[in-house]
Amino acid sequence: MEQLTVSVSPHFFGKRTTQNIMLDVIIALMPALIASFIIFGWRSLLIAGVCTASCILSEFFFEKLCKKENTISDLSTVVTGVLLAFNLPVTIPLWQAVIGSITAIIIVKQLFGGIGQNFANPAVTARIIMLIAFSDTMTKWAFPQNSVDAVSGATPLAAAAKGLDTLPSYTSLLLGYHGGCLGETCSLAILLGGIYLLVRKVITWHIPTAFIATVALMSPVCGKDPLYQILSGGLLLGAVFMATDYATSPSTKWGKIIFGIGCGLITVLIRFWGSLPEGVSYSILLMNIFTPYISKLTRQIPLGADGGERS
Repeated sequence: MEQLTVSVSPHFFGKRTTQNIMLDVIIALMPALIASFIIFGWRSLLIAGVCTASCILSEFFFEKLCKKENTISDLSTVVTGVLLAFNLPVTIPLWQAVIGSITAIIIVKQLFGGIGQNFANPAVTARIIMLIAFSDTMTKWAFPQNSVDAVSGATPLAAAAKGLDTLPSYTSLLLGYHGGCLGETCSLAILLGGIYLLVRKVITWHIPTAFIATVALMSPVCGKDPLYQILSGGLLLGAVFMATDYATSPSTKWGKIIFGIGCGLITVLIRFWGSLPEGVSYSILLMNIFTPYISKLTRQIPLGADGGERS
């Protein structure tokens, strides 16, 4: 009798790898990166480069120190670096961007076991930590003028919260000519990236649609303009690129919908009744914590199984 070889899952392998999935995400991020350059100038590319390089070096040296297999080639650190840069204002000091990158990779990702084992999205968590640690510089926005010049200005959500009369038009919100973080201002660029990810089947429609639809439905109930809320702040960036993170979102279809609705409700609560004008990052982080429970609640039980735990 031939020897039976027993191995752990997975037993079936597809053509998709972490590397080519992350490459698709990087390609999808390019329209927003180009838009940030057009709107905010060369410093946007500098911040993206610094964040990406810091993430790569942090992962390399941590894995070297811990004698772990090098995983830089899977490109996940590049995605984290670019997403973190997209969550920063163009005026951020570079040394703070470096600290945020180290935090994202070492504290949020590597200390929990590396890619696929982190409980929260690294870029989202690093942004929140930076908001607490560097609240002054993290909320020092730049308002674009003549494409690349910038002066101090409020974000659309902050302006609306203060009741200012001079709010950006829908066209400005769509094209990104207003104050905000590097990657969140140009809604059109984010939507183009989202369509690419859907076509490539890197993400599904469930989380982005549930997230955005919840905010859109709750906004008029709360006396707010739904289109303005969708196109403002980090809603589209968070719904398309960060809430859909494989490791920190549910794997089931109904789980994804519940996750997206939860993100939308928390975002609305913070935006309309909280002390902060924006709540996307906090909503994603809070729902990341509930992801294991949502997945367990919505998992499919095979026909004939009792659904109980087996030892």
